[in-house]
Amino acid sequence: MTLKSLLLSADEKTVRTLRRVLNDLEIDVEHCHTADDAVRRITRQRYEAIIVDGAKAEEARNVLGAAKAAPVNKRALAIALVEGSVGMKGGFEMGAHFVLHKPFAVERAKASFRAVRALMKRERRLQMRVAVQIPVECFGASRYKATTLDLCEGGMAIRFSGRAAKESPLRFSLALPGASGALDIYGELAWGGSDDHAGVRFKNASDEQRKVLRDWLNSQLPEPEPDDPPVICRLTDLSLGGCYLTTGSPFPRGARVTLSAKIADAEFRAAGMVLVAHPEFGMGLEFLQSTTEQRQQAQRLIATLRENADKSPALQVEPDGMEMSSADDGCGFQASSTTVSGSDDALVELFRRKFEVPVENFLAQMREQREQISS
Repeated sequence: MTLKSLLLSADEKTVRTLRRVLNDLEIDVEHCHTADDAVRRITRQRYEAIIVDGAKAEEARNVLGAAKAAPVNKRALAIALVEGSVGMKGGFEMGAHFVLHKPFAVERAKASFRAVRALMKRERRLQMRVAVQIPVECFGASRYKATTLDLCEGGMAIRFSGRAAKESPLRFSLALPGASGALDIYGELAWGGSDDHAGVRFKNASDEQRKVLRDWLNSQLPEPEPDDPPVICRLTDLSLGGCYLTTGSPFPRGARVTLSAKIADAEFRAAGMVLVAHPEFGMGLEFLQSTTEQRQQAQRLIATLRENADKSPALQVEPDGMEMSSADDGCGFQASSTTVSGSDDALVELFRRKFEVPVENFLAQMREQREQISS
């Protein structure tokens, strides 16, 4: 299934460059000359990415706002193309997840969009629903029975049998056809339809639970789509709460990712969220540590990286979807409540406070902070 993007730009050079880049990456491009045309299409068709030229900031802001308001495109990746004078801050204020500076060369733009494509594919898979009816038991302060209407990697739609649950979160137990044993997973009620219908968003799923879901869903698809290769990175800064990685293909701010380090024959993994993204240069991650499994994974990875600081371990990052919220911080996602580093982690605080500043200024502040810690 082809990935689709919508591009709003009146700059023919920009349009030509992006057409070449996105076509090489097998991403279809629908070009709009006017904001009205873009908004009209956004309300009628699904796109994995909405790309706006920030030359007309108000129009760009309106189009990205329309995408977030449209049910079919509220999870589309929002990308702003801006002049250096507008900067990252201006792009984020338009509502973008990712900000690219104009003008850009083909190869440089392609490096940035490789990570974007991987995230677009991951988001689409998370939302790909399989219609299936499976009995579900729901456990909270009370016990409820339900049946699935459809199922995807990120959640499910259910119909309650009898009394509908009003409490959230709940623990759900269901037996996937052909799978061994029941899948027990926590989730929160994301929406309510009629009295007995509800949408469930899975919450803090373990690696094993996600693998079970992913494998089962893939078995239901005629031709499962392969993931893109992981992004190769190099570690420059590390704390108990996060790290900074250099790479030509960073993921957008708000992306949930999995960072893995291979040392000899062992592999260590930890979940994280991108808090700062510098196109063509690098990204800052905060480790997710709300569950016991996440804390243990992060602690093992941090210890391994510190013990092998002189060996330059091979680091890879894979996308796991976007963190989005209807009550966002103006940059496309809400600061995660699934982390525990808080304000006592200087590196993570730098990511949170300075994500909009130019990359040169950010790197200078990170270097100064590094020198203060080592002195």
